[in-house]
Amino acid sequence: MQALSSVERGYDLLAPKFDHTPFRTPDGVLDATAIALRPLGPFGRGLDVCCGTGAGMRTLEPLCRERITGVDFSAGMLARARDSHPNAGWVQADVRALPFAGAFDLAVTFGALGHLLPAERPAVFAGVHRALRSGGLFAFPVGGPQPIASIGYWTALGFDAAMRVRNAVWRPPFVMYYRTCPLSALQDDLKAVGFTVTTLPLACLGRRSDGSPRHRLVLARKG
Repeated sequence: MQALSSVERGYDLLAPKFDHTPFRTPDGVLDATAIALRPLGPFGRGLDVCCGTGAGMRTLEPLCRERITGVDFSAGMLARARDSHPNAGWVQADVRALPFAGAFDLAVTFGALGHLLPAERPAVFAGVHRALRSGGLFAFPVGGPQPIASIGYWTALGFDAAMRVRNAVWRPPFVMYYRTCPLSALQDDLKAVGFTVTTLPLACLGRRSDGSPRHRLVLARKG
């Protein structure tokens, strides 16, 4: 039922069990992000973009001295987030049209970019840029490219192919792809809306056999 629904309806259905699935960002990635961001703070107000059930609050809470807020379009996911983090603020909105302006010092997102078509990313990134105060930071982890001989490479390729077939023959579409967010494309889209972009290796998450980091943290700074 979830797979045959829209993204919003699918996540409403998935919400009660989402934190027990592999789709929830692991605590290790959340903690590694917080460790990498700590020397760049402290921050004032924080925003989790596409917050889901609120896992990103694990990163924002120790870094932000003021109110932290999550935004998502799924009422079901937000209901779970409110139960888990009653002191945070929660906003139901489409991230392609974020309703904020100059309100935050730090924005993060985890595991959500695959739900955006490449053509939709500029509007999302422009909305995050608008939501940040001058000097504000937008940060998110990205996995390194999988070697072509790895199981992970072919699993992601097969999953994306299956989703494209599903969306070609069934409506409404369910947008969830693993291979539409290469780092170079993300950097280009961020720069196009006015961010200055750097990356940091998340060293505590390990390196591949060729020495490259398994994950990097993208740091997009608003001038």
